[in-house]
Amino acid sequence: MFINHTNHLSQYWSHEQLTAACEYGEVLDLPFPSVDPQASSSEVLELAQEYVGRIIALHPSAVLCQGEFVYCHVLVERLLAAGITVLAATSERVVEEFYHNGINEKRIDFQFVQFREYSR
Repeated sequence: MFINHTNHLSQYWSHEQLTAACEYGEVLDLPFPSVDPQASSSEVLELAQEYVGRIIALHPSAVLCQGEFVYCHVLVERLLAAGITVLAATSERVVEEFYHNGINEKRIDFQFVQFREYSR
């Protein structure tokens, strides 16, 4: 099983990203929690610990984890310690700038490249 633990549901992924994820098994979305910006480090640690337990109970072969930095750090460290592969998605940032109706606009597209594995 591949757990997508991000703010981006897999139903909106590109064909390439979904294919790469499926190499690890069935894709399951476990949405990233809302991390209160006013939360203390200990509160974020507690939230991450809760999700570590939930994820380990699912016995995934890999977990994609991207989001709030302190939460991710705790989660990644704990999952790696439990022997679970943790990944980050890499992408190419494609920027298109144009001028339309007197307004300078910018369109940014992120194109999936690969999953990169965290290491200890």
